[in-house]
Amino acid sequence: MIQLRNVNKRYDKGLNHITAVDDVSLNIAESEIFGIIGYSGAGKSTLIRLLNGLEAPTSGDISIGELEISSITGEELRRARQKVSMIFQHFNLLWSRTVKDNIAFPLEIAGVPKEERNQKVMELIQLVGLTGREDAYPSELSGGQKQRVGIARALANDPEVLLCDEATSALDPETTDAILDLLTDINERLGLTIVLITHEMHVIRKICHRVAVMEAGQVVETGNVLELFQSPQEPITKRFVSQLTEPIEAKQAIKHLKEEYPTGTLIKLIFVGERTEQPVLANLIRQFDVEVNIVQGNISHTHGGAYGTLILQLDGDAAMIQQAIQFLHDEDVQTEVIDND
Repeated sequence: MIQLRNVNKRYDKGLNHITAVDDVSLNIAESEIFGIIGYSGAGKSTLIRLLNGLEAPTSGDISIGELEISSITGEELRRARQKVSMIFQHFNLLWSRTVKDNIAFPLEIAGVPKEERNQKVMELIQLVGLTGREDAYPSELSGGQKQRVGIARALANDPEVLLCDEATSALDPETTDAILDLLTDINERLGLTIVLITHEMHVIRKICHRVAVMEAGQVVETGNVLELFQSPQEPITKRFVSQLTEPIEAKQAIKHLKEEYPTGTLIKLIFVGERTEQPVLANLIRQFDVEVNIVQGNISHTHGGAYGTLILQLDGDAAMIQQAIQFLHDEDVQTEVIDND
């Protein structure tokens, strides 16, 4: 559906050259929710602007369906953009227009007759859960409601691709989850391809099928979301994953246990799929003469299945601890010894 081939974007400012996107190649499947994650300055915002033709690549090719976005201009590009819609972090609504008039705006520009336009608007209002708020102005809406208007407006021209530029960053956690649930529902109902950029791993985990991790303009790692949580390879990916698998409370508990049991061994276990429901820990305690302290644990769900993390502190004979760790390996539980330094 979407292909990027050796895409580069460079900005020349006098004698300075800034490479915002550095030799990026990606394939995004039709009807997929694809996440692009990175910290500020990673190049993800530039990349999404390249996808809808707001920026032209310095080199490389970008195609969406049969269209070569990177090579078309003028009226052809404007028509193409009707099939590639975008929602924004700060909503970008027209404050002097009501909800229904904001949603109708792209249809007016496209010359859609009034009766057809009104019918389409009411369908979209129902789809995004704003029935009864159609005559409200943006100043009368909550942040989540404003984003629902933005989503409905983006869907007005029946796009094939929806680009989400940090679409939940300005929202509280509960509202974020509601908007992510709405995007998932739209993806399933309409078969829409969604490309979502974010710096929040929770967003990736909740709705994305696959993810690309960006750093310094490059895509450093890609893969299925479940696989990425199970076995991140790059330091930046491990840092993102640890935001969810090692919350602040767990890090504080680890610090305390290191002080209280300086000779013990801290390990992190990752369970995937059916392993999340198996009594592996109970079997370990029964079979090995080691003291086990549970520091932190949770089970989370992705599109690819469930995964669980568990941080343990093992104390006892060093040889027995090694046998216990080997037991976990034999049970196909991914095990990582946490540095005691």
